[in-house]
Amino acid sequence: MGLVKLLAASLTGLLLTVGGTVALSSGTGTTCAGATVSRADAAAHPAVAGYSGDQLANAADIINAGVQLGLTAQAETLGVMTAMGESSLINLDHGDTAGPDSRGLFQQRASYGTLAERMDPATSARLFYQRLTALPGWETMTPSAAVSAVQINADPEHYAPFFAPATEVVTALTAGAGGACGVGEDAVALAQQLVTAADNGQLRGLVPDHLKEIRWIASGQTVPDCGIDTRILQVMVLAVNQFHQVGVSDINRKCTGQLLGAGTQSSHWINGGGGAVDFYSLGGRSLTGADGQSLRLIGLLDPVMPPGARVGQADCRREAGINLALVHFTQFDDTCNHLHLDVAFTDDPITVG
Repeated sequence: MGLVKLLAASLTGLLLTVGGTVALSSGTGTTCAGATVSRADAAAHPAVAGYSGDQLANAADIINAGVQLGLTAQAETLGVMTAMGESSLINLDHGDTAGPDSRGLFQQRASYGTLAERMDPATSARLFYQRLTALPGWETMTPSAAVSAVQINADPEHYAPFFAPATEVVTALTAGAGGACGVGEDAVALAQQLVTAADNGQLRGLVPDHLKEIRWIASGQTVPDCGIDTRILQVMVLAVNQFHQVGVSDINRKCTGQLLGAGTQSSHWINGGGGAVDFYSLGGRSLTGADGQSLRLIGLLDPVMPPGARVGQADCRREAGINLALVHFTQFDDTCNHLHLDVAFTDDPITVG
């Protein structure tokens, strides 16, 4: 079963299946790297993707270890995914024939550390993250390939079935953990964060170059018809914080003179432009608006977006059998090669923590 079908069929916590409709949780928070999860709350959480009780408590420890190391939600998801594939999120006190000295959530062998370290969920997670982040290019590898390289598994696809449930678990446990991740409301400061991300290769654009619009704002310049709504800057900062690598194709089309789609009536153009953003990739993966990364960003943003904010690609999701019941976003049809988000038809602010 593909990732989109898995998410559509069973996404819980953030996405709750209700009679064939996938309804976004009405919780007040979003998933945040940087937001810790209560182990007790995780243990009491309703089952997610077949995991419950101590399994979810162990997932919380893995997430929190990533938070303490300053890692992204992408890394935290890989950590949970690995423990699912190695131990079903059960802190095992034994190994197997391939690794008789393997122990713990990650089935780490003696070379990782002492028995006590490997049997402690938080410590074993930190040991995993240390090797993951030391792996060159792990952020752009497929999740299973990155994990297989860390775990020294000869089959690079061994962990692939666990990516979707790991995404569900991380999303569900962190959904109420902290508003919009402390994203500020100052346009210049937000733009400066995005410029830093662009200079580090975390934020990328296409031709024509819309990132220059961000650079002008970051430097305090006001260029006519080239502004960006502060709420769109907030959305982009949230996306970079969550997915580490983000690709943006369009922001202010009036600035670049692009008469695409709705032309001068586009949310990229009206009111001086800059009321929308199109993402073409998240976490190094191309988007269709119905893929797992798109669904995750929609779910992360819906609780904090103002009523009247819009998300495109409704037809793409329908074709994939996904019917989202959204709290704040209004959906509309759009081409299936990106994810469109806009605030051009609402004056209300994003709810930031």
